[in-house]
Amino acid sequence: MNARKEVGIESQVSGDQDIEEQEKSKSQIKREMHELQALGKQLVGLSNKQLVNIPISDKLRYAVIAAKTLKRGAVRRQLQYIGKLMPKEDEASIRTALNELQQPHKEEVDAFHEVERWRDQLLLGDQDLLNELATRFMNFNRQYITQLIRNAAREQEHKKSPKSTRLLFKYLTRMQTNL
Repeated sequence: MNARKEVGIESQVSGDQDIEEQEKSKSQIKREMHELQALGKQLVGLSNKQLVNIPISDKLRYAVIAAKTLKRGAVRRQLQYIGKLMPKEDEASIRTALNELQQPHKEEVDAFHEVERWRDQLLLGDQDLLNELATRFMNFNRQYITQLIRNAAREQEHKKSPKSTRLLFKYLTRMQTNL
């Protein structure tokens, strides 16, 4: 009989220790709440169009939209309210959606860099690239391109603004998107 009581007491003591280990300190809870508030602040910084793509509840969405219209102290209180709503949300999916929104799409960046390379090479007089672009794009206007290249060289020589260089870049971008 005494063995049972002792085993029961020991299991109760070890159970209490597990609960204490799982409990968070007040400081840890505050740090987590501040992180959630910071995440809420990032949500407030998004446009309404971007906010639609974030997987959050309607209640949190309305709170974020309301925070955009408030000033100073009211915004601080609204951010605290948003921070209180955040634990009920799926933080990982919100962070993933935010990262996708904030990072430019790799294909768009690569296409932009390709057009920059074309422009720079054409301005340096690369005739092979000019021929390649003429065969690659159906509506490629070789005469217009050579005129822009000549004008860009003249503008650079006279230290004028690079109007023709910008026009060349714009034209090449248009050609690439119409591909």
